[in-house]
Amino acid sequence: MTVAEIKDMTTAATFHNILLATDFSECSERAWVQALALATRENAHLFVMHALGPDLDVPVAPNVDPEAIVAEQHMRMLVVQDHEHRIEATNICRGNADAVIASLVAEKQIDLLVIGTHGRGGMTKLAMGSVAERLLRVAPCPVMTVGPRAVGTAAEFHTINFATDFGKGSAKALPVAVSLAKEHGARLLLLHMMAPMPATSASLSAYAPPTCAADELTEWEVSSYKMMVERMKDWLPRDLKVRQEPEFVVGTDLLPEGILATATEQKADLIVMGANHTTSLWTAAHLPWSLVHEVVCQATCPVLTVAG
Repeated sequence: MTVAEIKDMTTAATFHNILLATDFSECSERAWVQALALATRENAHLFVMHALGPDLDVPVAPNVDPEAIVAEQHMRMLVVQDHEHRIEATNICRGNADAVIASLVAEKQIDLLVIGTHGRGGMTKLAMGSVAERLLRVAPCPVMTVGPRAVGTAAEFHTINFATDFGKGSAKALPVAVSLAKEHGARLLLLHMMAPMPATSASLSAYAPPTCAADELTEWEVSSYKMMVERMKDWLPRDLKVRQEPEFVVGTDLLPEGILATATEQKADLIVMGANHTTSLWTAAHLPWSLVHEVVCQATCPVLTVAG
């Protein structure tokens, strides 16, 4: 995708059909609060689904299936909490969760999927296990994940942090971030974490005086900062009409701490980022899945990802 194509993208982030995928755990309860608040604010239809897992070896009727009975009880409790009557439909079904969710996303024309994560263990320990991992990478619509540290999960976004690695996922996520900033009248902060200048760089000769090396490093940092800021500015849409001028942050931290620290410092209500398809070793300049997962699990606000 070229810069010109990115600048012309006008993806709207008004959500008409929201799907909450829940396993009824505590982390999914936080996602439920966020989904309901968003549906109320956007006047959107809210769909709630729960996958029981693969089909049983011996078919049983729903009225004698213990898992289905418990799931139905949980669903009724959610409906009771929906005082705004946002829930359009609830779905409880057996089958592979990702396939069930993908089918429902297509059938109901879902434009936002909301899930929760408890963030324990490795990347496959999301609320719905490896299912959520696949969803963040391949979902045809934006995915909002509410992690265990997310507080004040409401539908009002005053500061939105857009973390970019200039990859395909970022290109698709930027219009969503811009649209949300417009709709909410929010501050939009664009952030890029670049790789630090290698200590083994040929230009930093081991035989050069320390002051020369320090001057060269400072010059590199200044020029790199300016270059990255200009690159982020070039990405902004031509018809950018936000209430506040976008802000830009460039850091040299390769780890998610940079994104998380900036979000905390800026009191971000939402982090928006791309979830790139990559398993290569070239991850220093791109956000690999492990970093996306770390941000999702550690963020004190919801994280919205768009698959690239």
